[in-house]
Amino acid sequence: MALRKPPLYDLHADRATFTDFGGWEMPVEFDSIRTEHEAVRESAGIFDVSHMGEVVVSGPDATELMQRLVTADIAALDPGDAQYAAITDEAGIVLDDTIVYRLPALEAPRYLFVPNAGHDEATFDRWVDHRDEWGLDAEVENETDLWAMVAVQGPDALAAVDNATTVDTAAPARNEIVASEVDGVESWVARTGYTGEDGVEILCATDDAETVWTAFEGCDPCGLGSRDTLRTEMGFLLSGQDFDPDEEPRTPYEAGIGWAVDLDTEFVGRGALAEAAETGPEDAFVGIELRERGIARHGHDITVDGDVVGHVTSGTMSPTLGEPIALGYVPVSLSEPGTDIEVVVRGTGKRAEVVSTPFIRHK
Repeated sequence: MALRKPPLYDLHADRATFTDFGGWEMPVEFDSIRTEHEAVRESAGIFDVSHMGEVVVSGPDATELMQRLVTADIAALDPGDAQYAAITDEAGIVLDDTIVYRLPALEAPRYLFVPNAGHDEATFDRWVDHRDEWGLDAEVENETDLWAMVAVQGPDALAAVDNATTVDTAAPARNEIVASEVDGVESWVARTGYTGEDGVEILCATDDAETVWTAFEGCDPCGLGSRDTLRTEMGFLLSGQDFDPDEEPRTPYEAGIGWAVDLDTEFVGRGALAEAAETGPEDAFVGIELRERGIARHGHDITVDGDVVGHVTSGTMSPTLGEPIALGYVPVSLSEPGTDIEVVVRGTGKRAEVVSTPFIRHK
């Protein structure tokens, strides 16, 4: 099957190195991962994240449909609010994580939510199937191909956005979305991101993507390689790697996002998660720092006294800390920061330690 190409593909074709990510041909780096990573931590970088899905839900029962299919309290959102949530199956296993936006300045509730790359079609089908099963009056539209999405992230990101915005619109507060214009292009500007730095994510029509991108010529272009090292330093989950319903089935409590579950609401998987909250998870998602030379990678075993007790799901050399870091699952009994473990790298056990995240807490 041919890879999907983002609206900015032709603009980046001569400069970026591309990779297959979630069925999309996406820029993995422009200059170097380290250079792009440092730009975001120290000034501002811009990412093409048009591989993320966009599904819009509207109509009289839009709130109820959203409420019953994600783990957060969607009914509590005011216009302009954004909320992180998980999408779970009947067993409470995370199918995906998402950001839900209640779009502002509209009389009737209208929601835009963002499935991860390659999940838009399956998520759209899930929403339509449950809407029909429950007899709800709601319109569900997969608008992924209609939107481009760029993320401007870093300490100088908001100043860059202010310079590019052509109308007098106050910057959104954290976890809020506003309608604005970027270099004359009507856009949604959300104070959200995946890097641990301040910044925004901007949605515009695909035909206007190049105008929005070039409005930030002062920001370093960044690829998915640095996006991965940035999110790993924060301990943020990567769908399909840190959790996956088939290869890495995890509940929100195991994956460390139990705070995104509101058991006072009714949603698919709520019963299973209420029981899981009572018993507590057997495994925990933890940060790991290696104390010996070596880089932990996805699938590497975690051992104690030679016995395999868990495994790594993500790992990299932290550009900010200059140390090898990883994320993975261990039994709850071994999840306390300071616990000594080993990570098997190329057949050799490397001394390591469980640490709290974000890794850059002491930066």
